[in-house]
Amino acid sequence: MRRILTMALGVALGANGAWMLVAPMNWYRWIPGVVGTGPANLHFIRDIGCAYLVAGLSVIWLGRAPQLAWPAALAIGTFLGLHALVHLYDFFIGHESARNLSEDVPAIFLPAVLVIWLAWLGRREAQTER
Repeated sequence: MRRILTMALGVALGANGAWMLVAPMNWYRWIPGVVGTGPANLHFIRDIGCAYLVAGLSVIWLGRAPQLAWPAALAIGTFLGLHALVHLYDFFIGHESARNLSEDVPAIFLPAVLVIWLAWLGRREAQTER
């Protein structure tokens, strides 16, 4: 079950990144709350798309070889966690509504927590094998 979750999460993160790279304006218009952050910056959307594509590939690798891939997944989890903290900060300073923040839970906060947890499990497996 953990492998299925890991692979699904990796595919979702990678698909989001690919979408940002291939059709940034489409992504900008369709993702809830993004339009409210300001005008679209196609270069910036594609830059973040690269990060999400790497995130997806790293998490897929974690699903295939957790004992080897956990450091990469931990780095990705850190990126996702910091991204979530930026959203939380924006809420506290009034740049994001409670509704937007609640929409961020499944799309922003949950993946961060899951990737860090899955990386931790991979690290634990690597230590057990020693």
